[in-house]
Amino acid sequence: MDNKLMLMIPGPTPVPEPVLLAMAKHPIGHRSKDFEGLLADVTAQLKWLHQTQSDVLVLAASGTGAMEAGIINFLSAGDRVLVGVNGKFGDRWAQVCETYGLKVERVTAEWGKPLDPAEFRRLLDADTDKTIKAVVITHSETSTGVLNDLETISKDVKAHGALIMADAVTSLGATNVPMDEWGLDVVASGSQKGYMLPPGLGFVAVSQKAWDAYKTATLPRFYLDLGKYKKATDKNSTPFTPPVTLFFGLQVALDMMQKEGLESIFARHHRQKNATRAAMQAMSLPLFAADAAASPAITAVAPVSVDAEKIRSLVKKRFDILLAGGQDHLKGKIFRVGHLGFVSDRDILTAIGALEAALLELGYDQCQPGAGLAAASQVLTQG
Repeated sequence: MDNKLMLMIPGPTPVPEPVLLAMAKHPIGHRSKDFEGLLADVTAQLKWLHQTQSDVLVLAASGTGAMEAGIINFLSAGDRVLVGVNGKFGDRWAQVCETYGLKVERVTAEWGKPLDPAEFRRLLDADTDKTIKAVVITHSETSTGVLNDLETISKDVKAHGALIMADAVTSLGATNVPMDEWGLDVVASGSQKGYMLPPGLGFVAVSQKAWDAYKTATLPRFYLDLGKYKKATDKNSTPFTPPVTLFFGLQVALDMMQKEGLESIFARHHRQKNATRAAMQAMSLPLFAADAAASPAITAVAPVSVDAEKIRSLVKKRFDILLAGGQDHLKGKIFRVGHLGFVSDRDILTAIGALEAALLELGYDQCQPGAGLAAASQVLTQG
């Protein structure tokens, strides 16, 4: 059957029909009063989602563009920064920082393991001259399914005085990221994740402390100059031409999120994470990340006796369900099941059932048929 593709990857994620219908409307002028009203409403909703009184700015960019903007607006060439690296995206932010001439120190952990807050604390405590200007952390490391302890690391960064910058691309809208409570200075995210939108919008939340650093930061910027976005957003406008129809969809998606409520959203993601992990364990498929550090957005699985790419290929061919593969040196060694954004319990059961059928077809005999579904169902029914 055509057009039945089911996305079970960390992005793009499924888009609700009301959001799609909103985006099908004819565009309006982005310098019109109608758009000003739309942007005012969306800005208020974004502050609610970020749990902040600070600015939340919208860019026509991917999550990478949002994160790059969050780095370059508040630092100067030669500044010393600590970057947590325990996966592909942590490494990407280190590369971005190096591209702009920042002095980067990688604080590393093995892929599949969480960053150690104590290592950041040691470096921060030793920096009596306050040469560290920023700490960059990937909250949910999408490449490995690991959730880093952003809250603890942020406390130590605040005590030091440096800026704390967070990639919340696959954590915002999936788990608690209270910007003001945790004292985060820069929080970046993208529309095709927990926001339940297609790709195209990047979001950068900025604290007053970061704006103070902006005044003396000297890295080059033009389109990604967040000062321009703040000035325009304060007037319910944009500095450059926005993707108007994506804003239509954003408004509807944020309305849906507010109706569900943050606590319910977080509970749903964690419930589906637990169900997915229980299913994998029941099927004797090794999990790549430990339970204590498991991301609510994505579950990484490292099969031993059956090829990860053969599993993905067969699930796609037979059931039109797309699972994510491994990245870099993990390509072919893991597959990843997304449970982020507009994903229901039914979707989790469907994906697990398809995975079990594919394993049977591949001759996998290390679990009883239906064991994964039974384990997932037990978690889901317990709430």
